[in-house]
Amino acid sequence: MSGPVYLDHAATTPLDPRVREAMLAQLGAAPGNPSATHAAGRAVRTAIEQARAEVAALIGAPAASIVFTSGATEADNLAILGAARGNAERGRHLVSVRTEHRAVLDPLARLGREGFAVTLLAPSPDGLLDPAALRAALKPGTTLASVMLVNNETGVVHDIAALARDCRARGVLLHVDAAQAAGRVPIDVAALDVDLLSLSAHKIHGPSGIGALYVRRTPRPALVPLAFGGGQEGGLRPGTLPAHQIVGMGAAFRIAAAEGAAESQRLAELARRLWAGLAPLGGVHLNGHPTRRAPHIVNVSFEGVDGEALIAELEGLTVASGAACSAESGEPSYVLRALGRPDPLAQASLRLSLGRTTSAADVEAAIVAIGEGVRRLRRIAPA
Repeated sequence: MSGPVYLDHAATTPLDPRVREAMLAQLGAAPGNPSATHAAGRAVRTAIEQARAEVAALIGAPAASIVFTSGATEADNLAILGAARGNAERGRHLVSVRTEHRAVLDPLARLGREGFAVTLLAPSPDGLLDPAALRAALKPGTTLASVMLVNNETGVVHDIAALARDCRARGVLLHVDAAQAAGRVPIDVAALDVDLLSLSAHKIHGPSGIGALYVRRTPRPALVPLAFGGGQEGGLRPGTLPAHQIVGMGAAFRIAAAEGAAESQRLAELARRLWAGLAPLGGVHLNGHPTRRAPHIVNVSFEGVDGEALIAELEGLTVASGAACSAESGEPSYVLRALGRPDPLAQASLRLSLGRTTSAADVEAAIVAIGEGVRRLRRIAPA
């Protein structure tokens, strides 16, 4: 290998050269504040609105329903804090899942300190939320449920449409974190029947620092903004819009709309090859449902090895032992713990995530490197 094989696309993806070109063109354009009425301002506004339409098109939404944010984390916060506070007079009970991203769990914890009641549901051992569990948790005071479409660690795909039916029947808003889903699995917000949906650009070869929140137009959920001043983005996210980042996000979503289906099929084939190459090691567990999963994430646990030692063995691979946002804690993955994995297996896990730059040769190199590392550790330092 000429350099480390990058298999951490679930954390962030390399910027697509076509996206870079679109951003550079915008950076080289005449300056103008998109809120201004002069010609330069209108030109920037036109570029932003084109990008808004490109983002909306990937998820089957009207352009006016897209609110730009600094990323999916801010979009999650705006959806959860905004909807909970905006509907507090109707009730103060919120429902989510233990395996959600910290960008969902931490705002819910904040609301718990504000006097809201929060129910966190346990998934099945395969990582999926049983719709019956959500249905049983909903009660008259429930105003919001939040369930991600694709789990960022295991890649399992929740049945959002089924969950939405139960929420709709009870008058409960449904928020979906789709940061790992966009460009990987089909998204149609009308068919899913969701109220709020969070998106990120840097997960599908766009720039970091930009994301969006889909907000249903009819009926429009009540949202309290997180910041004030300026009135941009329908008053939900004030501040001068970063045109070059928005244009980059639009380009990334446009490319995903054109190429995503074929690319997802290619990644699914690579993921199947990766699992087939690792399974013969024995004592290897695939985390998450074997078939209801996104094409780009393979999460595996290895018996008989220490997790930190395994990562140290894989100098030629860039991989994750869990979510990037919690890697510094050194603790076993709370997602895998929620699936019932014992701490030794949760600690000895790898999240291998593929992307547009991943080749068949990369997958073969990963199979060889991981196999050698696991066999060596089991021989000299069995856990």
